[in-house]
Amino acid sequence: MKDFLITGATGQLGHGIVKQLLKRVPEKSIAVLVRDPSAAGTLASYGVEIRQGDYQDLASLESAFKGVDKLMFVSTTAFSDAITQHRNVVDAAESAGVRHIHYTGVQRPEHSEFVMSQVTEWEQVTEKALAASGMAVTLLRNSLYLDALPLMLGDDVFVNGVCAPTGSALAALAARAELAEAAAVVLAGTGHEGRTYTLGGSEAVSMGDIAAIVSTIAGKSLPYADVTPAAFIAARTAAGMPDFVAAFLSEWFTAVAAGEFAEITGDLERLIGRKPLTASQFLPSVLTPVNQSHA
Repeated sequence: MKDFLITGATGQLGHGIVKQLLKRVPEKSIAVLVRDPSAAGTLASYGVEIRQGDYQDLASLESAFKGVDKLMFVSTTAFSDAITQHRNVVDAAESAGVRHIHYTGVQRPEHSEFVMSQVTEWEQVTEKALAASGMAVTLLRNSLYLDALPLMLGDDVFVNGVCAPTGSALAALAARAELAEAAAVVLAGTGHEGRTYTLGGSEAVSMGDIAAIVSTIAGKSLPYADVTPAAFIAARTAAGMPDFVAAFLSEWFTAVAAGEFAEITGDLERLIGRKPLTASQFLPSVLTPVNQSHA
């Protein structure tokens, strides 16, 4: 029997949840799901139980989830058969007798009709499957990660500034480590059955604000250009990014423009017990001025 099992434990969010949960409960009460146990060396050193399972393999999930009370279901990656994988996780958890399942999804306003490929399709299907299951459910809807900004802004951000199709829209961005901490707080706690938490920062910023922060890091003024999605994709592919990745990142920016991440709920702050990191506090740790001589 295990009180807790975290899926996707070799990924950055899943691994972060495991580390935070270890601060709150004994390691012997934790199991983790990994697709390849040979890649779980660090996790094994924590003293948690390693269980093999693949989101594509229903039988492996049913076996791995046996004897688990609370399951932290970390969503799969983009560019995969996410709908099938997520249905497998929900079906296997219910079949194995999991009492309470926690799902890490994506922030969005209630009744939003915004469509983002590789994301919104599986979110809707997964949440419907969870609601129809016989398990207690907690939804953790995460904002866009601050950690994603270096990739999204591009290697030339300190030369050309911030170019993004977001207009003046605001987004309550959050650091992945603090989202992992909030998930662990919920998993280790009680009274979260049936709850939905929208986890984002306690301030909302525009890409113009991000350009100002980048300017401070660079020590020079850098602009913000509100470009079209097509122009953004063209610029990123010209810089060497694969077309499909550039198109995917563009959709996250258009989601920002649509206000998908604008709401400030205070849920993250309440769960971790402090103000979340702001963009101005976080970005200097992940953005380093480069190519200044070419500016």
